[in-house]
Amino acid sequence: MITDDARILVLCTGNSCRSQMAEGFFRYYLNQRGLKRAAASVYSAGLETHGLNPRAVRVMREIGIDIADHTSNDLQEYLGESFDYVITVCDNAAKNCPVFPGPARRMHWPFSDPAGATGGEDEILEEFRRVRDQIGRQVETWLNDEL
Repeated sequence: MITDDARILVLCTGNSCRSQMAEGFFRYYLNQRGLKRAAASVYSAGLETHGLNPRAVRVMREIGIDIADHTSNDLQEYLGESFDYVITVCDNAAKNCPVFPGPARRMHWPFSDPAGATGGEDEILEEFRRVRDQIGRQVETWLNDEL
C-alpha cells in the first residue's frame, strides 16, 4: 500500500521519454488522490541522461499534464538513497538496475521507446501518444490496486 511518505523511482535508459511520462502520471494521479507528499516523492532517472524529449512534453501537455519543468537525471544521483518502489520501464534499465538500500520493491513495466519512432511528424507523435496512453493506464491501474 502506498503511504503519504512513499518514495518511487522510475528508471529508463535515457530519462527522456518513458520514465518522464511515468513520473508525470504518478504525480498527477497521486495528487488527485490527495497524497500530495507522495507525489512530491516521485523521481525518474536514466542510466544515461538524454535530456527531456520535447515530443514527450507535447503529448503529455495534450492531456493536461505538464512535465516541461522536469529534468533529465542520472541514476548515479540516487544511488545510496532508499526507495519503496523502483520501477523500470525498459529492458535495458531492468537489466542494469543497481540494488538500492532499504525495502525497495522492484517492478518491471517494459514499454517501447517512442524516441525510436520513424516516419513523418504525425506518425512519430502518434507513437508517442500510444506509449503515453499505455504508461498512463499502467500507472493508474497499479495505483488503484495499491491505494
